[in-house]
Amino acid sequence: MSYPAAAGLGLLAALALPPLRAGLEGIMWTHMLVQIPLLIVAGALLGSALPARWRAALAPWDRAGVAGLLLALFALAWWMLPRHLDAALESAAVDAAKFASLALLVGLPLRLSWPRVPFVLRGVVASKLVAMLAVMGWLYLVAPLRVCNNYLVSDQETLGRLLLLAALGLGLALALRAFTLDGRTSQAHQHAVTQPQGAAHAD
Repeated sequence: MSYPAAAGLGLLAALALPPLRAGLEGIMWTHMLVQIPLLIVAGALLGSALPARWRAALAPWDRAGVAGLLLALFALAWWMLPRHLDAALESAAVDAAKFASLALLVGLPLRLSWPRVPFVLRGVVASKLVAMLAVMGWLYLVAPLRVCNNYLVSDQETLGRLLLLAALGLGLALALRAFTLDGRTSQAHQHAVTQPQGAAHAD
């Protein structure tokens, strides 16, 4: 067994341990912002361990990474709904489905598809993610009633603030990356323009 596969399975096993699972699911923000991302990471590690022939077989069905990206986004959106978080807390079967789907339908497809996604589409997806985090954070923060029956209003307010901070941080990171890439592109273009001029003077 490869190291990524062992790490992915180990992470899944650790997250499934009753004390850790209960601790993470007992608080709304750790449920959504710690457990769910870690399940996705576990799936991505499993995806890294897939044999090359399997990846090659899947490639024709995932041109430009669109199919895998859509699958991951829809599966992730399902578990972002408060009623599904409640269902996972109230039913062991639903909780098991959450573990399996986040790992195998979100993390694994993202690992396989993201390298194929064109640069522009990556930017669109990332900007939509920032918007989704901001909207969800605002809704959780201003909702006058509990949106999850198993969590207090104070829990969802904390989650709302953290989602807004996450949106701000990701937005700043994307902006910084865009400016950095733009600067590198400008330098490369300037170098390409001046180099022939230098060669002409040398002649």
